[in-house]
Order: sequence, then structure tokens, then C-alpha cells
Amino acid sequence: MTATREGMTMGPLVAAIDQGTSSTRFLVFNAKTAELLSHHQVEIRQSFPKEGWVEQDPKEILQSVYDCMERTCEKLGQLHIDVSHIKAVGVTNQRETTLVWDKETGEPLYNAIVWLDLRTQSTVERLINKTPGKSKNHLKHKTGLPISTYFSAVKLRWLMDNVEEVAEAVLTHRAMFGTVDSWLIWCLTGGKSGGVHVTDVTNASRTMLFNIHTLDWDPELCRYFGVPMEILPKVKSSSEIYGSMCLGDQSAALVGQMCFQDGQAKNTYGTGCFLLRNTGVEPVMSDHGLLTTIAYKLGKDAPAYYALEGSVAIAGAVVRWLKDNMGIIRSSSEIEKLAGEVGSSYGCYFVPAFSGLYAPYWEPSARGIICGLTQFTNRSHLAFAALEAVCFQTREILDAMNQDYGVPLSQLQVDGGMTSNRLLMQLQADILCVPVVKPSMPETTALGAAMAAGAAEGVGVWSLAPGDLAAVPTERYQPQINTEESEFRYARWKKAVQKAMNWETTEPVSNGNGTENASQPLSVFYLSPHRPPVAGSELAQWAQNEYRGLEAEKDGTCRT
Repeated sequence: MTATREGMTMGPLVAAIDQGTSSTRFLVFNAKTAELLSHHQVEIRQSFPKEGWVEQDPKEILQSVYDCMERTCEKLGQLHIDVSHIKAVGVTNQRETTLVWDKETGEPLYNAIVWLDLRTQSTVERLINKTPGKSKNHLKHKTGLPISTYFSAVKLRWLMDNVEEVAEAVLTHRAMFGTVDSWLIWCLTGGKSGGVHVTDVTNASRTMLFNIHTLDWDPELCRYFGVPMEILPKVKSSSEIYGSMCLGDQSAALVGQMCFQDGQAKNTYGTGCFLLRNTGVEPVMSDHGLLTTIAYKLGKDAPAYYALEGSVAIAGAVVRWLKDNMGIIRSSSEIEKLAGEVGSSYGCYFVPAFSGLYAPYWEPSARGIICGLTQFTNRSHLAFAALEAVCFQTREILDAMNQDYGVPLSQLQVDGGMTSNRLLMQLQADILCVPVVKPSMPETTALGAAMAAGAAEGVGVWSLAPGDLAAVPTERYQPQINTEESEFRYARWKKAVQKAMNWETTEPVSNGNGTENASQPLSVFYLSPHRPPVAGSELAQWAQNEYRGLEAEKDGTCRT
């Protein structure tokens, strides 16, 4: 049976829920052509209860899914497409974000702790200090991950230790833990009336509780973090029927970009930036600060494919910071025009380490800085430096990946919301010194989730055989600057990164005379994503006040 659109026939339909950090979308694809037929998007609010804390409301996340599904189906009706021809719904989601809910009441027991959250920094430091050699890679042989605030286990441990409702629910066997996919699937398949408590291997592999070799929860890891295994969801493959009515977002993008061959890679530019390279059925352990993660497992009896991953915490989020906190732009789309007015940062470098630095450094004590400021610097230079920062961070990851994998990447496939910024894409090609290839249909994350759902045994409406995959038109950006200039700018960026290191600690830093050292280089400003908003026209005044404050603190005078 086929759906129709104004008298035309088309193949079966497959939908995808794409629940990201900043928004939720519901998209419907033609399973035969991969054509996007309709979609709807709703923004998701983030709250910042304390410095470094990032939370979201689980009920708002769920409601956003319902709203997107309803509006998309309405749009399909307007196109005369019968929604009953949707044969499967895939789920792709922000990974690592941690939720605990009551299986009897169906109520969340606390807000979702977002992957960017830093409240567990002191816990992570204590865990690392207790390991032999004080190594953050103590668990990497099982998890593929360093001990970091990024992953779910330490967030779950914090909830159990600090939220009375969570601790009580664990003791009374009512607690359920999950990442966003588990919460959504449980609710959409019945909730407290028989909802399915599951996750897939890609999301499980981001918790620090999952053994990437045995493909199951690891009892030793669970004991290490003090997590009872009964609260964990059942782990399934990325392509099978979970329930009537899943794939981590970056793994979905890898599938959507059709990176099924060993060595193929993609980079997704969203709130953060995530570069994954398919390494085949054998995991490759990184010696250069990357993660070893599960790329996908497309069927219950299919082999797991692994990937090397480089994760950047702040990419699109830096544009949002310029808009919401600094008032430099009124909308995210303005940054391309503003940065394009100058075409260079003129020596200004921006390291947006708002949540520390992820790959390849894994340094939670780093903080954001802007350096190289002069009286000539204006908001256009700052906008350009922000875009360059996204590209430099990708370069750092790609360099590490080339060293780990042994074969340099000859081009980079890209996707995500920021790829609509043509200046950013050209900057990326210039800084990498390799071509950047962007698909004409940017919704590859949702496409990957739909492909996995449509290919599941029992659905079978989407073939993943190489000969059956539809070709997707692409746009190609070639490097336009010489290698020497690219390397010079990259070296300056690396110098700026070093200045951002070891800034925030859990203990006061003494200057040797018993007082805390507050002085910093006066051309460097240490930044927080939660600074009170500053209008763009007031940026110079803000910088001047910071300068005076630092001088006053050095002199021992009162800061006003």
C-alpha cells in the first residue's frame, strides 16, 4: 500500500523523533527516496539553577514531542498524505543527559541533568585522584571513555546522593534511570501502564556503566559508581522494534550520512560539535584523547560497529551565548553577516570552554577566554573569532583522529544546523586544509533514525543495502587559503587554549602569601555562559569594567 500526494503515489513512510539539546523535531520521510515530506520543530528551554548547572524539564521534553507529532501530522494532512502509512518511528536524542523517574506514578523525580552540566566536577576529581596513577582513563579499557562530567554515571550518582526523592525511590525499587531516549520510549509505549524501559547500545555506551566489548551493563562498573542494576533499562540494538506506538543522535547522523564503511566520518554542528569515524567491527582505543564508542548495531543479531569520536561541548552554543548573554546579535542567523563584514578576527581568539574542554583535552577546569584584544577589536571580530573557534576545535579533533586511525581523512562530511552558515563551512575547509562536503538535505540525524527504524526486522520498509541507498546531492567547499596561513592561525589558537587551562578548581588557589590570587592577564577575559546579559553597544564598557576590577583587586582596593 502506498501513500498519495495530489494523485502521485509514493512508498511507505517512516518518521523520526529528533530530541536535541535546544529543540525537538518530528520528521516524516519517504522510505523509498529518503525525501523529507514534512516536519515540525519546537524549542526546548534550559535552566541554569547555579553556576555550571544545566537542567531541562522532562515533562516539557515529552510535551514537545507530542506537539511536534501533532503539528507534523496536520501538515501531512494538508499535503493529502495519509498518516496511517507511517510504518515506524525512530528516536534520536541528546546523549548522556540523565533522568530518573518513578515507575509507579510516572513522574520525573528531578529535572533532567544535561550533558553539559558541570556540578559533578569535584566528584570526578575525587574519583580520578583515587585511581592508580590518578588516571582519568582508569575505566577506558571497558567503557572507551575517560572519567568525566560529560557522561551519565556521575550525574546519576549525584542524583542518588543529593535528591531525597531519588534516593527513596531507589531504596523502594520504584526508580527508573534512563537517558532521554529511555524516558521518551517508556512514556510513548504506555508509561506507568506497561511502558517499555529500554535503550540502545549507542546511548548505553555513553553512561560509563556499559561494557563496549560485552555489549551489556557491567556489574563491576555499576559497583564502582554504586548504581543498582535494577534501575537500568534493557539494552537493545539500534534497529529493532521496541514497542508499539533508537539511536543516539551522533550515531544516527553517522547512519544518515551513510558512513557504513570502515574509515568514513562525519561531523555534526549542533549545540556541541561531534566528529565520528567508523572503525568497523573492532573497537580502536584512542591514544590521543578521543572516545571509543558504539556507532550502531542494526539488528538484534547484527554485529556492533564502533567509532572513534571527538566531542566538543560548545559549538552552536557559542552563537546563542553571543545572542542571549552579550546581545551582540539579535538572532543566530545574523552572525554570518556580522562576521563577514570583517573577514578576519584580526588576532582575536575565542576559546569557548564554558563547560571545560572536552576532546582531546578532557580538562574540566578550563574556562572560556577571549584573548588578543586591542582597541581595534569590535563585535564583528568577536563574531568571526566565535565561528573560527568551532572550526579550530574540529581541527584539533581531526588531527587526533588521523593519528589514532593512521589514515588521514581526505574530506569531511558535515551536517547539523550550523552548516547553513556558508562562511563557517568555508572557514572549516580553510582551517582543515581538506574539502568539506555538506548534503543538500541537512536533516541527516533524523534521517539516520528513520533509516534504522524502517530497516528493523518486522518493519522492513527501508533497505540499507549499498545498492539501494538513495544518492543525496551535496555542496562542496574547497580550501581557499594557503597551508602556511592556516597553520599560523591554528598555532595561535593552540596558544590561546593553553591560557584557558587550569582556571577553575574546586579549591581556592593561593598566590603564596595566604590570599587568593585574583589577577589575570589584562588582555584575557575569562568567560562564563551564565554571565548577566550585556548589550552589544555596552561590550566595550563591560571590558573596561573588567579591567578596572582586576586592577582594583591587584591593588587591594574595593571593587565597585
